[in-house]
Amino acid sequence: MMCTNFGSRFLLTCTLLAVVVSGSERNLPIIAFDEGYTQLFGDDNLVIHRDGKAVHLALDERTGSGFVSHDLYLHGYFSASIKLPADYTAGVVVAFYMSNADIFEKSHDEIDFEFLGNIRGKDWRIQTNIYGNGSTSTGREERYGLWFDPSDDFHQYSILWTDSHIIRLRCVGRTWKLICFLCGRFFVDNIPIREIKRTMAMGGDFPSKPMSLYATIWDGSAWATNGGKYRMNYKYAPYVAEFSGFLLHGCAVDPIDQFSECDNAHSSQAIPAGMTSSERIKMESFRRKYMTYSYCYDRTRYKAPLPECVLVPREAERLKSFDPVTFGSGRRHHHHRSHSSVV
Repeated sequence: MMCTNFGSRFLLTCTLLAVVVSGSERNLPIIAFDEGYTQLFGDDNLVIHRDGKAVHLALDERTGSGFVSHDLYLHGYFSASIKLPADYTAGVVVAFYMSNADIFEKSHDEIDFEFLGNIRGKDWRIQTNIYGNGSTSTGREERYGLWFDPSDDFHQYSILWTDSHIIRLRCVGRTWKLICFLCGRFFVDNIPIREIKRTMAMGGDFPSKPMSLYATIWDGSAWATNGGKYRMNYKYAPYVAEFSGFLLHGCAVDPIDQFSECDNAHSSQAIPAGMTSSERIKMESFRRKYMTYSYCYDRTRYKAPLPECVLVPREAERLKSFDPVTFGSGRRHHHHRSHSSVV
């Protein structure tokens, strides 16, 4: 009986924050821009369209632009449909991300989608990243190509942030053994492209504090395209990124008393957040075809992989053949010319 009561209480705690992932996000409500977001910066470079259902963010010589969610969220599923600028976009960075840097200046958390522009004839790249407790000195970046041109039409980009997945729940004698893990997952058109799970060895390097949702467009000429080799050319301005299909499905947190709506069991919409075998196959296929960089295999930055890394031999061999310096010995040989994976 003792185990039953204990287990039931913690089972509720773990399932309370579970979020729709496997194809069910179509049942979640799409909101108007004003329902969930407000302008962050950019003056008239942010323009609302389609009766409030879409927003254009522009970047020109004067300024970029951006918006931020009304609420802070502690876990959830967050999504937007985005169409990126076309033509020459070197140096342009469009970001859709979660952060609390405005509240925790030296210990902020962050989960990022960053879209990196390119010169004419070259494709946009996606970069994903994750920080916890100000761990910005430890990069956990991955970069990918895409199977489509993201400037041709809208595509859906989604972030899952949860601590609600149950690995094991059983009673041993009079003690429940319960393991939950923090999980971050990135999706493109509902296809998972990356999953990162917090390990004990990561310590505080995984997001754990309430965050806001942001979208911005800005000049990243110093690093965004081939390490700054190609910079923005404002004769192609304004650069316009279009956003629609806003979805904010998470545990809103009061910024003053830190009360979360998910503390109330009646507000829970508990749906399993595990990855199906079909989704995992799709993720592995995407990574095999389109991943161009992963910090887990970067021998120039890290002598040994970071503790959460699970090395996949096929990924390691593919990246090594793509860039033998970064993903091989980590040492550059003058007689060997490599193709750098640095963006």
